[in-house]
Amino acid sequence: MLKPQNSPTRELINLDGLYRFQVDHEQAGIRDGWQNSTLDTTLEMGVPASYNDVFTDPAIREHVGYVWYQRQVRVPRGWSEERIHLRLDSATHSGKVFVNEILVAEHSGGYTPFSADITEHVTAGEEFRLTIAVNNELTQATIPPGSVTVLEDGRRKQRYLHDFYNYSGLHRSVWLYSTPTAHIEDVTVVTDFEGKRGSVGYRIDLVGGSGIEQVTVRILDADGNEVGGAAGAEGTAEIPDVELWQPGMGYLYTMVVEVVEEGSVVDSYSQPFGVRRVEVQGKQLLINGEPFYFTGFGMHEDHVTIGKGHSNAQMINDFQLLKWTGANSFRTSHYPYAEEVMDFADRHGIVVIDETAAVGLNAAFAGFFGEGGKKTYAEDFVNEETAASHRQAITELIARDKNHPSVVLWSIANEPDVTEEGARTYFEPLAALTRKLDPTRPVGFVNEVRGTPNEDKVADLFDVIMLNRYYGWYVHTGDLASAEQALEKELREWDQKYGRPIIITEYGADTLPGLHSLYDQPWSEEYQTALLDMYHRVFDRVEAVTGEQVWNFADFQTSYGIIRVDGNKKGAFTRDRKPKSAAHTLRRRWTEIPNRKPGASRP
Repeated sequence: MLKPQNSPTRELINLDGLYRFQVDHEQAGIRDGWQNSTLDTTLEMGVPASYNDVFTDPAIREHVGYVWYQRQVRVPRGWSEERIHLRLDSATHSGKVFVNEILVAEHSGGYTPFSADITEHVTAGEEFRLTIAVNNELTQATIPPGSVTVLEDGRRKQRYLHDFYNYSGLHRSVWLYSTPTAHIEDVTVVTDFEGKRGSVGYRIDLVGGSGIEQVTVRILDADGNEVGGAAGAEGTAEIPDVELWQPGMGYLYTMVVEVVEEGSVVDSYSQPFGVRRVEVQGKQLLINGEPFYFTGFGMHEDHVTIGKGHSNAQMINDFQLLKWTGANSFRTSHYPYAEEVMDFADRHGIVVIDETAAVGLNAAFAGFFGEGGKKTYAEDFVNEETAASHRQAITELIARDKNHPSVVLWSIANEPDVTEEGARTYFEPLAALTRKLDPTRPVGFVNEVRGTPNEDKVADLFDVIMLNRYYGWYVHTGDLASAEQALEKELREWDQKYGRPIIITEYGADTLPGLHSLYDQPWSEEYQTALLDMYHRVFDRVEAVTGEQVWNFADFQTSYGIIRVDGNKKGAFTRDRKPKSAAHTLRRRWTEIPNRKPGASRP
C-alpha cells in the first residue's frame, strides 16, 4: 500500500481545501444520485478535518449517516499517457467515491487509505466532478463496532462502546496522482544486521507490465550516497558499514526502486527505511539487541475544532511536547494514525506501538455507556462479520505501516473481553494472521482489568503483556495505599504466570486543571501527580515491567454523559496543550530514565 509521491516518473497533486458540503439528513443521497449533479447546498467544509465541531447546527454535529463532499478537479494536460489515480488517506468510517456519475471506489474502515484507477473516466487537461459520500455509522459488522437506533421522533442515534467521540468526515488528505502504465504497486522491506553489515530483504510488486521489465534497487544513505544495490523484483541488498535506526536516533536510508524496459527507466519509487531488529527475549523487548523501556503516552488524534483532522503544525507541536516530557514512545490508541505521524516518528527515532481500530469489543462496558448487558461473542454483537472486518483492519494496517522502522509492536485490539469462552476462538486466528503478514515484529493486544491472570483466556497467544490499569481511580478511588498493594500484587502474578515483558499501556486519573488540594482528593492536580508517583514506585520494583505509557497525552472529547464533563480529563496536558502538574512530574522522571532497563532502580 504505497504512499503516493512525486518521482522522476510520477506526479502528485494534493486535493485538500474547501469542498461543497451537504448533510444527508433523510438518507436520500445514494437513492437519488446526488453525485450526478452539483450538490444543492450553500455549506462548505474544509478537508482535512472532522465536520462535527465546525458548524453551529447541533443536527450536523450529531448526524448519523452520510455527508457529501464535492469539488471540481482538473487533470494536468501532461498526463495523457499516464495512469491516473485518486487516493483518500481515510474516510471515517466508510466512503464512496464518484468521478462524475461513476462510482470508482468504496471502502469500509475509517483510518486506512484506499484508491482507484480513474484513467478510463477522465481526460488529461479537462475537469471532472469529484463527489465523496462519507458515512459515520458503526454496526456490529464494523471495526470499531456499534449500533444505530431510530428514536420515536425519527432521529437516528449512534451507540458505541468506546470512550472517545465519534468524529467523522475526511480526516486526512485527498490526492490525485499519476503512474506509468507499468508501475510499482508495492514495496516490502525487511532489515537485519550482523555486526556492521546490514541486510535489506525486499520484494517489489509490479502491475501493468508486459513481463520483459527488469527491476533494480539502489540503497542511498542519509546524505544521498549509494551504499548498496541489487537486481530483481525480490532479493537482498547489503550495506557494508550500516548505521542503525535506534530510539532517539532515527537514521533512515532510501531504497530507490527502478523499473527498466529496453534500457529506459519507466517507473521509479523511493522508499525510506531504517535498519533495525526487534525481538522479545524473556522479560525484555530488545531493539537492536538492547533492552528498551517504553516511556510515553497513549494518545488521540483530537484537537479543538478540527476533531480528528490531521494538521502538520499541530502534529509537530505534539511531538515537541513528547520530547519536552522525555517520552520515547506512544501508542496509536485506538486506531492507525495519519501516515505523516508515522513518517515523523521514523525520522526522529520515536518508538510506536501501532494499533488497529478494534476498540469496544467488550459487552461488559455496555452499562458504562448506558446500555443493558449482553454477551460479547454472540450473533448480535461480536460475530463472524466483526471478525471479517477485524481481519481487514489488521491486513490494511500492516500493508500500510510495514516499512516504518518506528513501529516495533502490533496491537490488534484495545480492551476486548478476554474472559468469555468465545474469546480464544475469536483471537487465535487473528494473532496467527498478524504473524503471517509480518513475522518480524511482536504481536500483542491491550488487556482491561477484568482480564486478570486467572481469567484471561488469550494472553499466551501473544508476545507481550499490555495492561490498562486504573488502581487508585476506578478501583480503590482515593486510596493510594490500597491501590499500590493491589497493583503490585497483580503485576507479580502476571510475571509469575507468563514471564514476559509487561507494558503498562494506560494508567492515570481524571484531573481538572487548577483544582488543588492538600489531601488525596480525586480530580485535583496533586492527586494525579501522587497517583503517577505511586505507579512508578511499583514499576521500579517489578522486573518484568518494560514500559509505562500514561493515559492520556492530552484531554480529549468523548460522547456526552454523566461520567464525562466536556470529555476525558486524564491528560497530562489540557486539550489545548497546556501542561498540568503531572506533565512536569513525568518530565522529571522520564528525562532521568530515557531508556531504563527493566529491574533497574530509579536514579
